[in-house]
Amino acid sequence: MDEGPSKGLYEITLLSQDTRLKGRPKLCSDCGLCDSSYRRLMAQTCVFVNNKTEAIEQRLFGRRRKAGDELLFGIYRAMYAARIPKPPPGAQWSGMVTTLAARLLERGAVDGVITTRAVPGTRFAPQPFLARTPEEVRASAGNKPCLSPTLNLLDEVRNSGVKRLAFIGTGCQVHMLRAAEAELGLERLYVIGIPCSDNVTYPDLQLFLSLISKSPDTVVHYEFMQDFSVWLRHENGHTERVNFIDIPMDKLSSVFPSACLSCFDYPNTLADITLGYMGVELGWQWVLVRTAIGEELFDLLKPELEFGPLTERGNRRNGIGRYVEMLARPPARPPVLIRKLIAFLQRRRGPKGLEFARSVIEMKLLRNLQYVRDRFAKHEARVVPYHVYEALEPYAPAYEQAFEQNLDPATDEVGRLKGRTLHVG
Repeated sequence: MDEGPSKGLYEITLLSQDTRLKGRPKLCSDCGLCDSSYRRLMAQTCVFVNNKTEAIEQRLFGRRRKAGDELLFGIYRAMYAARIPKPPPGAQWSGMVTTLAARLLERGAVDGVITTRAVPGTRFAPQPFLARTPEEVRASAGNKPCLSPTLNLLDEVRNSGVKRLAFIGTGCQVHMLRAAEAELGLERLYVIGIPCSDNVTYPDLQLFLSLISKSPDTVVHYEFMQDFSVWLRHENGHTERVNFIDIPMDKLSSVFPSACLSCFDYPNTLADITLGYMGVELGWQWVLVRTAIGEELFDLLKPELEFGPLTERGNRRNGIGRYVEMLARPPARPPVLIRKLIAFLQRRRGPKGLEFARSVIEMKLLRNLQYVRDRFAKHEARVVPYHVYEALEPYAPAYEQAFEQNLDPATDEVGRLKGRTLHVG
């Protein structure tokens, strides 16, 4: 790679290698809406212009989130630990997302599926496309953890006469889609959500792999897993594992887009069904059924599934409290032997199952809230949704001690004057 990344945690920039997006706002995840004729809707749909999570939740679910896990996981009707016992070829884990989307086409429930495949000749460079056959969906199996302009396909959907659509996408893409839903003229929309955190551009992904893997060119799948390590699966079937604590963040702190560091929807809470892995034990997938349409989707997938128990072990609270202190005063990277000990203790004593998911989401909320305050303070009331402050309330004393400001702006005079209605949109 000739050029190093130019954006990230300490710099407000957009993308390091993609010149086509020059001139766009700093907070842009390249969802693709602005590449379509629906660009006119950007101001009222963009999650980074005005986060409408609460308003969309009222329309989808008829209520706000309840106290407890919904503040972190989003509103849901049912939650499962499940997997497909014999994954289809090319699946990253058990293949639930592509199996479900292909089944919708097989049953004639939809005319097309918006998904993402890899650019020919690459493994991870994203190429959004409108799949019209189950075979096309299955050929797109596997994660592409890069910014992808998926919503630019909405013009193709309209021009090709598709009226019943399935959409596979990330939280920011789903927010935009939901906010524009009434304008799309669809008879039926199925939204399959994938959890998402800190996507990067394709060149930055190549940099990441080159820094953490012994053989970056042979990596076919990778993911940040529940055992506090990154799993990288190679062409020969070997799985390489790299401890979180060993990732050289000093060399990677500039690869994450400002939009991803200002996002508050890792669990993709506005989808009909969310399919991930974070809240379950190793080897299983995490399923959150959110709407009546989500129940319909789950019923389609159910005959393929094996079910396991939902578990939770450990206590995240003390660890998150220490994380707040580290956000305020980032420590130096520990030496190798200390890192080995930390990795051992994380696996031995760290949170597991649902408690692991809670810890990851809370850390993302805390990190991203502080990022918005440090870099985009004037946008906080429009970008940070209501539930963030409620979810993080247990850490308010630690936050206020570390940062010398209130965690919830509604608790100070400025916050009272602004009011919470700004979060609704």
